[in-house]
Amino acid sequence: MSKQNIYDNEKFYENFAGLRAKELNFNDVIETPIISGMLPDLNGKKVLDIGCGMGQHAVQYAKSGAASVLGIDISEKMLTYAKENNSAENIRYRRLAFEDLNQLDEKFDVITSSLAFDYVEDFGSLMKEIYGMLNENGFCVFSMSHPIATAYDGTYDRYTRTESGERLYANLHNYGIEGLRRIRWVVDDYEVYHRKVSTLINAIASAGLIIEECQESKLPEEIRQKHPDLFGGVIHQPDFIFFRCRKN
Repeated sequence: MSKQNIYDNEKFYENFAGLRAKELNFNDVIETPIISGMLPDLNGKKVLDIGCGMGQHAVQYAKSGAASVLGIDISEKMLTYAKENNSAENIRYRRLAFEDLNQLDEKFDVITSSLAFDYVEDFGSLMKEIYGMLNENGFCVFSMSHPIATAYDGTYDRYTRTESGERLYANLHNYGIEGLRRIRWVVDDYEVYHRKVSTLINAIASAGLIIEECQESKLPEEIRQKHPDLFGGVIHQPDFIFFRCRKN
C-alpha cells in the first residue's frame, strides 16, 4: 500500500504553511467550525488525531478537556511545527502513517481526522482499523475532501464562468470512476483517491460504525459575498464532507 508524504516536499509545505497563515483560509473558515461542532464532549477523553498536521486540532482538543491527545502524521515537517507551536503536557506527537495504525497497541475514546483520508488507498480497511481501536461507545469524527471535489482530474476548469471570471456553476466529470487522481496543485502529481459518497457510507457501515451525522461545506452568506474570489464556489460545490460515527 503506497504512503504519500507530500507535506515533506519543501515547495508544497511552504505553500501550505502560507495558506494556513492567512487570516482567511478554507481550513479555519469552513472546516474547523464544522468539525468542531460535531465533536462529542472531550472532557476526560483519550483522543487520537490521525494526520494531525501542524497540531491545530490537537491543541484544541487538549484545551477542551481531553485527558490525553496523540497526534500522528507521516510528515516530519508538520510534526516539527506541531511540537514547536502546538504543544501541551497532555499532547504526544508521533510519526506514523495511517496505513500503520496497527502499530498503536492502545484504544481511544475519540478518533478524529481533518482532511487526511483523501490520501488513503484502502478506505474500507482504514475504517475497520479505526473501529477496532475505539473503546465501546467511542466516536470517530472526521472530514475529508468531498467526492464532488475529488472527482476533478485537472483536465477541465472546475467551473463554468462569465467573461469576468464569476463562477456560474460547477462542472462534474467522471464522478462514477473511482480511484487515484493525479493533478497539479503546487507540485506535479499531487495524489488523492476519489470515491463516491455511497462508497464512503458503505465502508463506514461495513466496518460496524453507526453514522450519527453528516455535514457538507457551508459558511455564512455574508462571508461568501464579501470574499467571492476565495469562497464564491461554495454554493456550487461542497469542498469537504464530514462524518460523526459511533461504535456500539
